[in-house]
Amino acid sequence: MKTIKIKNSRKQNLVADLYTRDSGKLIIMAHGFTGDRHEWGKFDQIAEAFHKMDYNVLNFDFSGSGESDDDSLTVAKEVDDMKSVIKYARDNNYENITLFGLSLGGLISFSCYDEDIKAIVGMAPVTNKVTTNYRHEKFTPEQIKEFNETGQLVYKRDKGFRKEITIDRQMLLDREEVNPKLLLRNIKCPVLIIHGDEDDRVPLKDSENAIKVLANKAELYVIKGEGHGFLDNIDTVINKTINWLSKKV
Repeated sequence: MKTIKIKNSRKQNLVADLYTRDSGKLIIMAHGFTGDRHEWGKFDQIAEAFHKMDYNVLNFDFSGSGESDDDSLTVAKEVDDMKSVIKYARDNNYENITLFGLSLGGLISFSCYDEDIKAIVGMAPVTNKVTTNYRHEKFTPEQIKEFNETGQLVYKRDKGFRKEITIDRQMLLDREEVNPKLLLRNIKCPVLIIHGDEDDRVPLKDSENAIKVLANKAELYVIKGEGHGFLDNIDTVINKTINWLSKKV
């Protein structure tokens, strides 16, 4: 594995880990909201497992996340970041590309689909708008006030490389406007969605609805007793994904 930098269209550096094999198959991994390319170690574990199964893997930090250049978070910026990573992959002769996204990274993966993408795998992917109480459930009154007064919120973490993450107010609007029919209607590649039945952040019913929109192109795999973190079921995610990809890609 080597760590590289990829420029997005805004000339910012995106830091990525590239695991190489003598294979034409590449999996691009997209982390979740306010996360990074390691996702508390579980993305490293998944990437290493894919690599052992003869996949090249490209796991990157969105701008404003992890070790990538500073920026405020919005869906549009993350879509631009991932499209830039896909372009980098194709410029380096990776043609058989699968997108793998966790939570918000799932939304970004679906948003970056084009007809040359071979498959998409989503771990509890965002495919629908949040509830009307989202702002007040997710953020404190003081944080809402900061959004309203400055247009941004500085979110502080005590773990990970980046201790402060700037969330743009546009991100709230982005999450409140997700339309599954618009998001998924043009996707033609095989899709695997893995979801826990006790997820309290992204409801399982959103993935059940997404499968209906995607119809026979998609499979939903439900892990009983799992929430949003998947920390106790990483091996299940790895095995299911590898077996599914072996049949679809």
